[in-house]
This record gives sequence, structure tokens and C-alpha cells, in this order.
Amino acid sequence: MSKTDDLDLSRSRQLHARARRVMPGGVNASARYDPALEQPIFMERGQGAYVYDVDCHRYIDYNMSHGASLLGHGHPAVVAAVQEVLAKGILCAYETEIQVEVAEELLRLFPGHDLVRFTGSGTEATWHALRIARAYTGRMGVAKFEGHYHGVNDTVGFSCRPRLELAGEPTAPRPVPDSAGIPPENATRVTVLPFNDAAAVERLLRENGRLIAALIMEPINYDAQGLRPTPEFLRLVRDLTREMGIVLIFDEVLCGFRVRPGSAVADMGVTPDMTVLGKAVGGGLPLSVIMGRGDIMNACTPVGPALQSGTYNAHLMQVVGARAFLQEATKPEFYAHLNALGERLYSGMREIFDRRDIVAWVQGIGARFGLLFGLSEEPRNYRDTMRQDMGMMARFHLACLKRGVYLHHFSPHHGYSIAHTMADIEETLDVMDQAAQEIVR
Repeated sequence: MSKTDDLDLSRSRQLHARARRVMPGGVNASARYDPALEQPIFMERGQGAYVYDVDCHRYIDYNMSHGASLLGHGHPAVVAAVQEVLAKGILCAYETEIQVEVAEELLRLFPGHDLVRFTGSGTEATWHALRIARAYTGRMGVAKFEGHYHGVNDTVGFSCRPRLELAGEPTAPRPVPDSAGIPPENATRVTVLPFNDAAAVERLLRENGRLIAALIMEPINYDAQGLRPTPEFLRLVRDLTREMGIVLIFDEVLCGFRVRPGSAVADMGVTPDMTVLGKAVGGGLPLSVIMGRGDIMNACTPVGPALQSGTYNAHLMQVVGARAFLQEATKPEFYAHLNALGERLYSGMREIFDRRDIVAWVQGIGARFGLLFGLSEEPRNYRDTMRQDMGMMARFHLACLKRGVYLHHFSPHHGYSIAHTMADIEETLDVMDQAAQEIVR
């Protein structure tokens, strides 16, 4: 493979040739296709902090299932929970006591919320949350921030990663569809807001507020390399939405549990009306959560008029995975270990880039981070991140990959797990130092 020189991916290449005959592009999710390699890497198994491909390479994993495997791959508590479900007949489409138990624990960890519903993917959770908010308010419009991602969702599938020549003015972004096939009329119901711009957000919300049912946002915008709101900005958003009767939804599918047990922004003292969770909360299994104030959540059927149902909602295998995750994540040593790993990893990367004279910003927040080559200061919004050097990022990722460190190609965020050790971090930093030296050459 010329793109990686000394990394043999011949078995992956053969499998991709087979896959192209039966799957569009030879993949089941477009993000798995690596344009730098012109193929995906086919994995055989995962164990703890590592993934192993079909060509017998072991990688220290910094994708971690796009953040779903915060416990690591195949955590013993999750494996035991799945085995328990197998013995019970893989119950599906029934209510069980375990669902109640997990809901009670989630409400304890997210104060200000009263009721919970479970579903499958993060896309489903955001889609249902927006429908519930529309039913509750009687309004049909929605608002979202430029650079924020809420799944492959036709309702808010706009301006996640828009080309700047299409995106309009920075203080009045234009809705740019994330995909072909989204009905153009959906754009008329979406107000796109600039992140961390208080004056513009207040103006746009006051202009459109009477039409807006919900404002959905990533409180930590990991999908744009980990952008953080200023505390003042987040409080303004909360105050404005409350004043105008707009349901404020925190999309914590990615950032939930990444910093602490519960909300990633619990220290900012802002409570939304609804929260959606996913990824980490299932322990690696496909579970997402919708929670919120009782009056809003009671818009769901069979109490209210908004249909929210599904055969696989709260599948027992997913819910016991969540129970296992919550039991692990609430242990006192859990975040102490994660934070120690992050402090070493992030400081080590900064030292390497400084020593190798590479301009790069390490945006590490909790157990997930962004790497922005070409930036020397913290970005505040999506358009700031567009100044990064994507070519250097691709070269760095490939240089790490062939040395056994997996940074998912062109990803806006990377992360580690509780299964990573300090020895893994030190090995990673050694690899990154060699990779940095290579891309400088």
C-alpha cells in the first residue's frame, strides 16, 4: 500500500473489493471509508484499549467506537451483562424492571429532569426529542448551531460541516444541507446560529423565536474539535430560550459522561429542558436516551399526542449494558484514572509539537480531544476550525497508523477509555513523536 509504505493492509483491501460488490462503497457507514487509504480498515476484534485488524496489526485505539466504548472494548461487566440477557431469552419489545432501575439512576445523575424514554441510535434520540418539543409547544421551527451535529436527521441535518462559500455571513449563517435527499423545504424551518456569538444569537432568536419549538445544541461541540461555550454564552442561551418558551435540548450523545458522571457542563450551572444521551451510556451497545421535564416528556404517547415507540426501544441487551456502564462510571476511581491519562496525553502532545516546531492546537476536554494543525489558539466556533491544515492532519494520522496508533481518519474528535493505561499513553506519545518528526521532514 503506497499510501502507508510499510503498513500491509492487503487482507483489508481484498475484503473491501468483496464488500464493494454487495454494499455501496463497500462500507456500512460512510465514515468508515478512509479517503487517504482509499479503503476502510477491516477490524477482527477489540480488547480493552486495542483493536486488531484482519492483517494482524494491533493498534492502540483512539477512536473507541466514535466514543461509544468509554469502558474499552469488551469490558468484563458488559460481557457479563450480555451473557445474563442471553440466558433470559434476549427479551425484546417488553418492559422489564431493569429499564426502571437504569432510568432512576440516570435521573439521579441529571438533576432537573423528571422522565426518561429509551431508543436506539443518537439520530433516533434527537429526532424524537425534536418531535416531542414540537408537540409540546405547538411550533414547528427548530434552531441549531453551525458546526453542531445531531445525527443523520432530516429535521436538523443542516450546517454541520458546511463549505464556507455556501454558509452565508458569520453572524447570520445560512442553512446548508448536510446531505442530498433532505427536502429543501426543511431549510425554511431551521434557524442556524453562530456559536459563542451572544449578540447574533439574541438577534436571530428574537427575530424567529415565535416560530421555534426547540433549540438543540452540543454543550461541548466535540463534532467541531471540542469547542467550548463560554459560561456567559451558555447562560444567555438558557435565559433567552426560557423567556421565549423555546425548549432547550442538550445533545450529549457524544459529550455525556466524557468529563464527569452526568452532564459534561454540570459545572456551568445551566440545566436544559431536555437532554439526549448515547454512545458511552450503552457501554458499547446501541442505546440512546431522551430525558426531560415532566410536562414536556408527557407529550409522549400514551399520555400525550407525540408518538414515540419502537420494537427495539430499551432492548434488554442494551439496557443491561447501560446498567453495567453506570455502575462502573460512578465508582470514585473512574474519573480520577481518566483525568490522569488525559493530563499526561494532552501535555505530552503539546510538548512534542512545541519541540518539533509544529503549529498545532490540542483541544483536550475530558476523555476526548481534537487536534488542529495550523492553529495556535483555542477556536471559538466552527469557522475558526476551518483554518486548520487538513493535509498535515492526514499525514500525521497516517504516520501514527503505520506505527500502531489508530486516530480515525479526518475525524474531528479522538478519545481514550478507562481501559487505557499510562503505559499505553507513553507508547502513544513515543509514536506521535516519531510521526511528528516524519511530517516535518
